[in-house]
Amino acid sequence: MPLGIGFCVAEACLEHGAHVIVSGSRQEKLCKALDRLKAAYPDASSRISGYTCDLSQPDQLEVNLSNLLSVVTTDRKLDHIAFTAGDALKITPVSEATPEVIRQTGNVRFLGALMLAKLAPKYLSPGPASSITLTGGSNTHKPMPGWTIIASYGAATEGMTRGLAVDLKPIRVNMVSPGAVHTELFADIAEDRLEDVLGMMRKATATGEVGRPEDVAEAYLYCMRDRLVTDSLIESNGGRLLV
Repeated sequence: MPLGIGFCVAEACLEHGAHVIVSGSRQEKLCKALDRLKAAYPDASSRISGYTCDLSQPDQLEVNLSNLLSVVTTDRKLDHIAFTAGDALKITPVSEATPEVIRQTGNVRFLGALMLAKLAPKYLSPGPASSITLTGGSNTHKPMPGWTIIASYGAATEGMTRGLAVDLKPIRVNMVSPGAVHTELFADIAEDRLEDVLGMMRKATATGEVGRPEDVAEAYLYCMRDRLVTDSLIESNGGRLLV
């Protein structure tokens, strides 16, 4: 089964000796991810932990994030935060949009990211060695038909990244913008259609490939490790914007 970007970021961090804390909204899925990480890195199991946190309810968002951050920093502050959370994309054409649909589309990806950034400085080690990396997507710059709402939130998140890089300095804030990436989200596509879908995506890139989450994870590592990179948009899209 394909992996998610967040999972692969966790794997990459473990390979560099980090203590990794994974969070997800569903306990069952989180437990499976933790088991998979510990099975792949048995010698690092003591450096792996995870906690649930629901980002889907705006009225509980700040409380849930505060509880999560308090629990994970009992012993020491965090060095880096990689925010890859996102609920399943529901593509609603702008002709069918309602205020409620528009709001719900941004609950996790936009409100969740912004409220996390509000709270994070208290729990991050101070200084430019620490970072927050948000996640966008190439559809912000080259939206497909029907993607107006999602592209709008993507653009807003880019603006958020720039503003936070100023407001949270010297903590660094960046954004990774992937193109089409073959992740676990593709599991919902029928097997007899999957290759056709992937084929269309390959044709829409300059490299002729669909991204792998383990490749995109390298962009997050770069944002963590380079103490001079902030206010930056790191693209990993196979040249989709050129085709």
